[in-house]
Amino acid sequence: MKNDFSVIIALGSNLGYQTLSSKDVLEAALRTLFKRGISQVNRSSWWRSNAWPDPSQPSFFNGVVMARTTLEPLEVMSLLLDIEAQFGRERSAANAPRPLDLDLIAYEDWILDLPGLVLPHPRAAERRFVMGPLAQIAPDWMHPGLNQTALFLSKHASVGQDAAPEA
Repeated sequence: MKNDFSVIIALGSNLGYQTLSSKDVLEAALRTLFKRGISQVNRSSWWRSNAWPDPSQPSFFNGVVMARTTLEPLEVMSLLLDIEAQFGRERSAANAPRPLDLDLIAYEDWILDLPGLVLPHPRAAERRFVMGPLAQIAPDWMHPGLNQTALFLSKHASVGQDAAPEA
């Protein structure tokens, strides 16, 4: 029997896809994740923030899901990339507008540095649009590399300081 692992996945969108709005893309991506080996434990509300680093781009909706899976870290990463592609993600310029962005933020409390995967996510701690939603559902979650809680990191994030739960 395979082990069941705890994962944190961040979701973001600032473009719709086909007939779907950004929020609809995020909801559809969640449903797809849950059909493909990820089981939801808890999820944040959707947060809105200006695009970063170019606030003239469409604003983002972001959220976080805490989940369980039997997939290994590289399998989770492969799944996330596959789902991004399914929803029209094309990798062009860095930080370009996109219909879907899925990031593996943490896998248990593992610290990894592999080709194509660094855990915990190397920039998540500085992003309020990741740490804010995470603090909403797990304020006491401890960042494995920094030994700080999600709540602390959310309050001290340097990127996306305007991020807030959608009213």
